Amino acid sequence: MIRVLIVDDQEMIRTGLRTIIDAHSDLDVVGETGDALAALKLLGTLGVDVVLMDIRMPGIDGVEATRRIRRTYPPEQLRILVLTTFDQDENVLAAVRAGADGFFSKGASPAELTSGILRVADGGRAMSATAVDALFDHVAEAKGAPSDPKAAALFTALTPRELEIVQAIVGGLDNKQIAAELYLSPFTVKTHANRAMMKVGARDRAQLVSLAVLAGIRP
Repeated sequence: MIRVLIVDDQEMIRTGLRTIIDAHSDLDVVGETGDALAALKLLGTLGVDVVLMDIRMPGIDGVEATRRIRRTYPPEQLRILVLTTFDQDENVLAAVRAGADGFFSKGASPAELTSGILRVADGGRAMSATAVDALFDHVAEAKGAPSDPKAAALFTALTPRELEIVQAIVGGLDNKQIAAELYLSPFTVKTHANRAMMKVGARDRAQLVSLAVLAGIRP
């Protein structure tokens, strides 16, 4: 059973998320709070596998909360999935860089959300398709250009196959899905992805995605 902590300052959102998550046989909500500081304290008393973290909250926001959680809990011990409305969330990339393992729009379907929780709990990365689209739009608007030249330069060292796999990762596919689509083994996909991360200086797949988005790389 995967244990989930919901962190969102809106009670109606927390109730909706709890209903969706508890309806899944492999997921269990073990706690909820509307305050990020309270969430940090709860982690010390509850056994939690995945934190659903709202990015916009009073007090400290989801970015800072994610950063503080990562000081104590490494990714192999606790996973963090950021939730956002994406209407004015310029801090999404910052959240990923702070240590989030994925991000989802609050408009994601119940099946999409539960699938994302299961994926990050299993050690993967997850993002909703609408979140990826909105993130691209936000980066383009913030930069006033289709890509960040410095980020784009990092990806020039990638081979065509590595770049193809990065595009698939940005599209939200996991290694098995990429392997099936490109007629490769999951091990080969993982090897190419690891080489791509090493070449661009990404510590993990989440940071690889954030850099790729800044570079203007689309699925």
